[in-house]
Amino acid sequence: MDNTTGLRESKKLRTRRLLAATALELFLEKGFDAVSVADVAAAAEVSKPTLFRYFPSKEDLVLDRFADHQDEVARIVRDRAVGLTPVGAVHAHFLAALAERDPITGLCDHPNVLAFQGLLYSTTSLEARIAHYTAREVELLAAALEAESVPPLSARLAATHLVAVRHELGRENWRRLAAGATVDEVHPAAVAEADQAFGMLADGLDRTLLPPRRPS
Repeated sequence: MDNTTGLRESKKLRTRRLLAATALELFLEKGFDAVSVADVAAAAEVSKPTLFRYFPSKEDLVLDRFADHQDEVARIVRDRAVGLTPVGAVHAHFLAALAERDPITGLCDHPNVLAFQGLLYSTTSLEARIAHYTAREVELLAAALEAESVPPLSARLAATHLVAVRHELGRENWRRLAAGATVDEVHPAAVAEADQAFGMLADGLDRTLLPPRRPS
């Protein structure tokens, strides 16, 4: 990559981040439905066509950050330690993330995180658009499972369950924080529910479909 190309890519990244940050600030202040794409473009001092070159929809201005996490579960499964099943690896990763108060688990009380999640779960069009990102997450995980000789249909079913469990656990943790509980108060229940949910998957998936990783 020459200097000109590098500068061009850096400028695009800055513009993308500016648009997303500007949009989120407006959405949180006024409400998602009350802010138009034109409002965001004007606030960021770009044209609407420019904005749409970076984000194909208004919803993507909020949800594009999910793209950075779409391959996370697939990567956890691919990189798991010897002796771990896919469910066991995702379970262990989720527990570690809970301990770190990772926003992806819903167990994070940073005001910006709580505000973002509140916007997300209270806006119908955003909830609907999440399905696009979830489908890609499932697709990538299914491909990782198929690479371990899991039949395609079984891989898709297993991937769907694993992704859904992570999402639902995160949403439940956020609900409790939004209702006024603290992260320290919620953490024990969050761990217990994660153990129960992944335990159910282990009983149904690990024992029949998903082998532990063996030494190469």
